[in-house]
Amino acid sequence: MWRATVLTLFPEMFPGPLGISLAGKALTTRLWALDIHDIRSSATDRHRSVDDTPAGGGPGMVLRADVLAKAIDSVETSPDRPRLLMSPRGRPLTQSWVMELAAGPGPLIVCGRFEGVDQRVIEARGLEEVSIGDYVLSGGEIAAMALIDACVRLLPGVMGKAESGEDESFSHGLLEYPQYTRPQDFEGRPIPDVLLSGDHAKVAGWRRAKAEALTEARRPDLWAARNRQNPPKSKTDG
Repeated sequence: MWRATVLTLFPEMFPGPLGISLAGKALTTRLWALDIHDIRSSATDRHRSVDDTPAGGGPGMVLRADVLAKAIDSVETSPDRPRLLMSPRGRPLTQSWVMELAAGPGPLIVCGRFEGVDQRVIEARGLEEVSIGDYVLSGGEIAAMALIDACVRLLPGVMGKAESGEDESFSHGLLEYPQYTRPQDFEGRPIPDVLLSGDHAKVAGWRRAKAEALTEARRPDLWAARNRQNPPKSKTDG
């Protein structure tokens, strides 16, 4: 069973959104498992302190290496499970990485707080830092939920149809094409005729063209990366 193990200072935040919709139903039917551990339970003093002032000065507080290390060590995990730390300075989370994580046994995820985590525990416990975007949250819990949700929906049996995830944004290096449904006319805006033609080849071509146009306009970084991997053929290429 795919399992997410989360270390947090706010265990009451979970399962949160993970307890409803697709992820929640799959959690109830045991298609995946969620283990939540309170980092504060590993504090050693009577005040249950988990943080201290930054070495060298500066604002805020830093999560202590000894407390977090004890919390990580208290969780029984196999060595093949990824150890992740949600952090704005981490490696950007991508759909290909999500697919890799979903295909494995499931990660241990540390939710950072305060000004960050003592670098020594990151190194000593082999934590890989993960970012869900170029912005800063109050803590890693929401980011962890986003990562878990992205993985869970790819697990066998979670989505109604296996092909539901095949043409999504990022699946082929492109953003997803526009979607339409009833009513056929909305405030003078009709569904494009090609989608009602019944010609599957034309529909596929239209969707591909729209996906390419959207990606080029909105995500030039993705478009450039895709062209580097699949350079367009010149007239002399045959």
